[in-house]
Amino acid sequence: MTKGQIESKISEAISKFEIEQMGRGPEKIRSIIFQDMIVIRIKGFLSNSEKSLAQNKEGVDLIKKVRTALFENARINLEDAIKSVIPVNVISTYSDVSTKTGEKVIVIIVDQDIEELIKK
Repeated sequence: MTKGQIESKISEAISKFEIEQMGRGPEKIRSIIFQDMIVIRIKGFLSNSEKSLAQNKEGVDLIKKVRTALFENARINLEDAIKSVIPVNVISTYSDVSTKTGEKVIVIIVDQDIEELIKK
């Protein structure tokens, strides 16, 4: 597979993960591979209720806490989704949400340079 095909498959796997584990799929998702790092940018993942909650600081804090807890609880499923696309081990994952833009960013660090792996 090419780098672009792998990035597309990762986006599909993460979209499925978001639906199954977080309860809602994204409007748009893009994955980018850079050496041993996968950056996933998700747009339009907030529910209408979350958008309403995001109108004040307490609501924003609550959304971030709940989303972080859900993500941490489902981390193994995220790692499995990545492994279903490419044979790597996940070293660490990072995630943050923006209630202002309705975006979420996930950064995944793996145990090898994926770009080098693709060349082989």
